[in-house]
Amino acid sequence: MPVTRSAAPPDSPIANALAEDRLGTGQVAGSMVSAVAPLVVIGGVIPVMIAVTGQIAIAIAVIAVGALLLIWSRGYLAMARQIDNAGAIYAYVARGLGRPIGVGVAWVALAGYCALQVGAYGGFAAIAAGQLHERFGWRDIPWFSQHDVLWVVLALGAWLLVAVLGLLDVRVPALVMLVLALAEIALVLLYDVAIVLTPGFHISAESLHPSVLWGPNAGMFFIIGFTAFVGFELGVNSIEESKNPARTVSRATTGIIIGITALFAVTSCVLVSAGGPQVVELAGQDGTGLFFGEAAKTLGPIALVAGIILTLTSMLGTSVAFHNVIARYTFALGRERVLWGGFGRVSASGAPRNASLLQSGLGLATILAGLIFGWKPLDQMFFWSGTSGGLVVLLTATVTSAAVIWYFAGNRRGENIWRAYIAPGIALIVLLVISVLSLRNLGLLYNVAPWTGPALVVPVLIAAIFVAGGVWALIMRHREPEVYADIGLGTRSQAARPAALAGLIAGTAGAGNAQARS
Repeated sequence: MPVTRSAAPPDSPIANALAEDRLGTGQVAGSMVSAVAPLVVIGGVIPVMIAVTGQIAIAIAVIAVGALLLIWSRGYLAMARQIDNAGAIYAYVARGLGRPIGVGVAWVALAGYCALQVGAYGGFAAIAAGQLHERFGWRDIPWFSQHDVLWVVLALGAWLLVAVLGLLDVRVPALVMLVLALAEIALVLLYDVAIVLTPGFHISAESLHPSVLWGPNAGMFFIIGFTAFVGFELGVNSIEESKNPARTVSRATTGIIIGITALFAVTSCVLVSAGGPQVVELAGQDGTGLFFGEAAKTLGPIALVAGIILTLTSMLGTSVAFHNVIARYTFALGRERVLWGGFGRVSASGAPRNASLLQSGLGLATILAGLIFGWKPLDQMFFWSGTSGGLVVLLTATVTSAAVIWYFAGNRRGENIWRAYIAPGIALIVLLVISVLSLRNLGLLYNVAPWTGPALVVPVLIAAIFVAGGVWALIMRHREPEVYADIGLGTRSQAARPAALAGLIAGTAGAGNAQARS
């Protein structure tokens, strides 16, 4: 049977539970769309797919990836119905494949999501700095031309905004992300219509040609296509804070996968049709300006300005979304005392304050490290970090499929055969193939020689972090068996129960005193 909520009151200062009943389907969906950042994908990732592979059948590739993720989500959501834990993948793997693997995956997931968030800071700063230089001539100011610090100032501004939002009631950042997500989607649809209405536009079916799915570039299509959807899996991390959690998260996740797939597929088809026979060349030359430039033919220069502004807000929304999910992963590990127990505490607003502050500290340290070591915000911070984070999500999603099958082995716990075995089995096989292809083609993804630089360092680092997490779990099994036994239990862990009980007693006593006074 599906699990039920803990009785811990969300506003108790000693509670180890996040604030309940705060988020509806729209708010959860908004955070997922912000994490996916559709405008960044359409303006940047899709042109990269065309330029790197030299192929234009983008729409069919997007549809194939979306279908795969929809299948994968059946088992993922089945686990969410059984285990309501803000740690999501961490808890599912721990309960399915064992605690050491679960902790190892948790540490890898934390590192990957940190890379994605910091990468968004770099992308925001690089785009904003470029616009300030180009439109206001800041490049001609001697101090800015001699000291490449403008991007750091802009990144710190984005960091401060995200840090503040991370400490507020979860409904506040959720509302911000929902508004930004709706604005992004509206702009993309408006630009699609504008491009279609451009004189001389003719729709082409080349973007839907299925042969690309088994051609020589199929692996690259699936790899880059998967990274375009990164963030779709984050809705489950809000399950403890959602209204009617199982239904809310399931609706949001399924709806976003279908909706984003349709949006990407339609826009890809429109963009390829507009570019015509020269679309590959145009994608290589214009890159991120291709989509906005095509829309500007009908809407005028304002299309470029609006596109850049919403791309920047999209980057901010992505940063907020990943900050929140990192804070909740850290909170889940702290609550079960896998990390410092203080990370498992919440503020009066129900937000995981200490976990959020830790992530803000790591983000600040990374931005300052970029200044000290001379990192390029668009290359090392945005592109490399984003690619690394996407690889981590791919690998953890693969492991999760195996965990789902093992968890339901011999006992489907009310789930049907499709959700418990068949869907995760199909997803596991396909994701394993894509994972192998990703590792073999990392050099192309990072634009370096095979198995050099980040193409070598990142896989080694992922393996090292995973092993370190597993070893830490084994150490806990020896030194603190009661903590080890709690791994993956969330609000049902021994560490959480005393706080929940104390909060319940305090609430009962308060009600009794109020009754006596009346």
